[in-house]
Amino acid sequence: MFPVSPYVRVIRPLNALVAGCAALIGYLMATGTVVPGVGLLFLVVFLVTGAGNAINDYFDVEIDRINRPDRPIPSGAIRARAVMLYAAFLFLAGIALSLFTNPYCMVIAIANSLLLIWYAATLKRTPGAGNVAISYLTASIFLFGGAYAGPERLVLVAPVALITFFAMLARELWKDAEDVEGDLAHGADTLPIRMGVYPAICLGFVFLVGAVIASLIPVLWWGWYYLAGIVLVDLLILWVGFTVLPCRTATCLKGTRATTLVKYAMFASLVVFFTSAILL
Repeated sequence: MFPVSPYVRVIRPLNALVAGCAALIGYLMATGTVVPGVGLLFLVVFLVTGAGNAINDYFDVEIDRINRPDRPIPSGAIRARAVMLYAAFLFLAGIALSLFTNPYCMVIAIANSLLLIWYAATLKRTPGAGNVAISYLTASIFLFGGAYAGPERLVLVAPVALITFFAMLARELWKDAEDVEGDLAHGADTLPIRMGVYPAICLGFVFLVGAVIASLIPVLWWGWYYLAGIVLVDLLILWVGFTVLPCRTATCLKGTRATTLVKYAMFASLVVFFTSAILL
């Protein structure tokens, strides 16, 4: 196999690619069609997401020396200062391209770039706040795509953004709950450590219910055919939630594979939204 440049590896291109595609899906949900200009949406999100991944590696270099020594900086494949400058270039390139979209997309691109830097530098180590930040950043990609169609179209994208936000919040909280023993051993401070594993599990369940409620909103414009599809996804989401409620420990929570199943449910909801935007 050909060696992959550390400048490619540090942006986690697959992750950035999926994020760029999510922006295209957001626009498609808002309009039911595509236009040539949506390529800009993909590029902006790809660049900003890649920059966020790179700056995250820059700030996490000491942790990665222990947990992920194979990553570009701790492995010596690239210098930390070079990654910082590279991330700055990618952020600026993404923001510059957003100037050719519209003011709404430009504001989201700038705000998310600043939030990604803040998250990597300090926010990710703030209990609860880091979870909320990463959940918003994931959900806002769909809003970014919808904003390209104008603010009046955002209402069509808001439900999938809310589903993503609540489901991601539950998943992030449960991931922290799964890792509570290791985090305690390394002196980390997370919400499940502060409030306890079981309260964190229950709070995650509340967020999942929020995702289900948000998923029902598009019935107002897509009707009963949409409802028939999304109900199946909602049943999966609720089933995942009910499987974790009896758990009292991190080991039990891991055994349910809830964080993986929530991710699958999110993909399934995207399929329903994508299909409804095209056919309904």
